[in-house]
Amino acid sequence: MKRNIYLKMKSLDQAKKVLDLFEFEKFLSSENILTIDSVNRILSAPVYAKISSPNYHAAAMDGIAVDADITIGASNAKPKKLIVGKEAFYVNTGNVMPKGTNAVIMIEHIQEKEGAIIIEAPVFPWQNVRKMGEDIVATELLFPTNHVVTPYCIGALLSGGIYRLKIKKKPNVLILPTGNELIDWQKASLKKLDLGRVIETNSYILGNLIKECGGIYKRYDIIKDDFNFIKNIAAKSVNEDFDIILICGGSSAGSEDYTKKIIEDLGEVLIHGVTIMPGKPVIIGKINKKPVIGIPGYPVSAIIAFEQFVAPMLIKMQKKKEIKRKKVTVTSARKIASKLGIEEFLRVKLGRVGEKITATPLSRGAGFITSITQADGIIRIPANIEGFKENQPIEAELLPGRSLLSLKNSIVAIGSHDNSIDLLSDMLRAKENGIILSSSHVGSMGGITAIKRNAAHIAGAHLLDVKNGSYNIFYIKKFLPDIKLYLINLVLREQGLIIAKNNPKNIKNIEDITRSNVVFINRQSGSGTRILLDFKLKQAKIDPENIKGYENEEFTHMTVAAAVASNAADAGLGIYAAAKALNLNFIPIVTEQYDIIIPQKYFDTSNIYSLLETIKSAEFKKRVKSLGGYHTKLTGNIIFQQ
Repeated sequence: MKRNIYLKMKSLDQAKKVLDLFEFEKFLSSENILTIDSVNRILSAPVYAKISSPNYHAAAMDGIAVDADITIGASNAKPKKLIVGKEAFYVNTGNVMPKGTNAVIMIEHIQEKEGAIIIEAPVFPWQNVRKMGEDIVATELLFPTNHVVTPYCIGALLSGGIYRLKIKKKPNVLILPTGNELIDWQKASLKKLDLGRVIETNSYILGNLIKECGGIYKRYDIIKDDFNFIKNIAAKSVNEDFDIILICGGSSAGSEDYTKKIIEDLGEVLIHGVTIMPGKPVIIGKINKKPVIGIPGYPVSAIIAFEQFVAPMLIKMQKKKEIKRKKVTVTSARKIASKLGIEEFLRVKLGRVGEKITATPLSRGAGFITSITQADGIIRIPANIEGFKENQPIEAELLPGRSLLSLKNSIVAIGSHDNSIDLLSDMLRAKENGIILSSSHVGSMGGITAIKRNAAHIAGAHLLDVKNGSYNIFYIKKFLPDIKLYLINLVLREQGLIIAKNNPKNIKNIEDITRSNVVFINRQSGSGTRILLDFKLKQAKIDPENIKGYENEEFTHMTVAAAVASNAADAGLGIYAAAKALNLNFIPIVTEQYDIIIPQKYFDTSNIYSLLETIKSAEFKKRVKSLGGYHTKLTGNIIFQQ
């Protein structure tokens, strides 16, 4: 088969116009269900009350029912006497009003004397009475067509005598996961996944997004990259009771990307390629008047494609009102570059620092599902600009579950990565005060820069002063001379060479990473680990150019360890806890000091107080030690104050 090529790509706005080619208002038929089962469902016809509520005149208070006319003239000076059973009748709240009565005198306003009732004030007609039909009158409109039934509505419907409802069927979506490399999670080994196999996740992500939009879905078993087999399933499915078909994977331009050709053979390709990132390879087609969408294989691409095209389809079918995400003005912690001609959906962490909301970009790769699970918001970078300048005001969309309050409760941590930061984040979230530790790993120097720009509340750092062996103080004095701050020790940790299990390359020391058969994985420039490595190389008189892989960089200790575990590298400099987590060997080089920098203006805030309280706790120290390679004798101590 010939390799597919993209059709002329359309802008997002152009691509969305193809939704108008579908008659979504005709897609959904009706069904009749019990009222009590109808919450969140959509009415397909108007609903009129069959009975009134209340359907009789009812006492609204405990007391006596009377004819209001006979109470006229009653006062403190001229009280009136009423005969029980003739002029006054005892009633409780909800009782039927006795014949001839039209008001209720509250029980606390009456006196009993010699079998009679004494009143000292008149009442007016219908006082303290719920008149028949006061809430609902038989035949009145309760709810119109397309109304979404809420739990509150159930009470009104039942009170109006409506026990069954005519509602729209839920949009029914078929998901076809395709790809030779995919494996079901039930069949995937937790010990070791076969080389080249990937756990299939997109169908479960999309399925639950469909449910959030009010639809239902069916997931087909994983389908191998077989053109005829996929085509036959698609042909059969569009003639069944499905409203939308999603073909996951195969939407790009590779030799096994069949979706475009399948749609062409069975119907019409409306869009192939949209100028968005992630999500560019999305395909929108029509077969038998139904939308068939080619969903890109990378998870974040799949999510963006769903949100931009499939979710609007589901909303239009149900005639729901689109729920727009709340937008906030933010400033970026650093310059953001972007490609001209592509609208980018940049995932960011957000937190209020001072008077500004700071945005820190996360990984931009479409395959990084954590870039959206860890994100607080999305910045949409228009196709006609090349990005944003540092500290430039930008609009960000808050993701579900995020709010201005949650941003206020966030401690923004920018700087060096350490596994103890993740542990600290978990312990803070377990508390009831709602504090979130929002950390971004950009290296120790990146953290110092963030503090200088007032873009973070705290920064993690482990910068070695090669002259005296101290940590961080030299760099603080040099780069943050005018900022009053505290340097608090978080942990002491073992830093060394992470190498493969059983050390197959027989690496013994830092000199061995220069061997021609050893591939190294480095940390990014500006990180404390990189500074330590360069110092050790200088001590050993090793030229970095003699290290194969020196230019290959990762941003965390765990990704360095993952590179070694996957045989992408033979060695990398990192912490013992990362090596232990992935069952790798470790050659210790130094015990280093990992501290957090806290500006004085944030030091006495309630959020930082909770952070320091957690750091000093016995539980934190115990859990840190259990990770391996950590020491806590200085944990929580003020190392330096400026």
